[in-house]
Amino acid sequence: MKSITIPGSKRESVGKKATKALRNAGLVPCVIYGGDDVIHFSAEEKAFKNLIYTPDAHTVVIDLGKDGTYQAIAQDMQWHPVRELLLHADFYQIFDDKPVSMDIPVVLEGTARGVLNGGVLRRNNRKLKVRAIPANLPDFITIDISDMKIGHKRYVRDLRVDEYEILHPDSVVVCMIKTSRTAIAEDDDDEEEEGEAAEGEAGDVPATEQGEAASE
Repeated sequence: MKSITIPGSKRESVGKKATKALRNAGLVPCVIYGGDDVIHFSAEEKAFKNLIYTPDAHTVVIDLGKDGTYQAIAQDMQWHPVRELLLHADFYQIFDDKPVSMDIPVVLEGTARGVLNGGVLRRNNRKLKVRAIPANLPDFITIDISDMKIGHKRYVRDLRVDEYEILHPDSVVVCMIKTSRTAIAEDDDDEEEEGEAAEGEAGDVPATEQGEAASE
């Protein structure tokens, strides 16, 4: 999985007054959980843009200079209720040998046959929660929908792999092709041709044989 780096500085004061002073200076107060100690730090708001304004999933390298570097994932973001302003960020520290849970985006590839015939693609789950060691976390989960007809569905059970565990029941629908008023019947051309050929072999009688049968 790709990672981004957020440079920051460790905080010594964590009270309301210190937090307000950080925000007035354009800094975001942050916390790292999951390790032996809770770590408080601050970072410039612009350092978060590659983490926030993207549909992709990332791990994060938090670089606190002489105070160390930490591998983490974003856990929670608190925003101003009116302005588009990040007020606080929580991170969860990760380790190479310990599994971690993370929401992974679902990417659909191809154009569904059912959509070409007027059906409607419905995305029931744009992200799925996955558990794995950091090295096995995927950037995204890919589904090829090219062969999906109207009424077809893709379930979590269709996406199981050995590298990571999807933390949803097998019966959860990830995407489906729904019918619509403009949808047309989806006759399989190959099946139709095979059916016509079989009918000809079983029921068609050459004209000469028909004549002979009539004279008898």
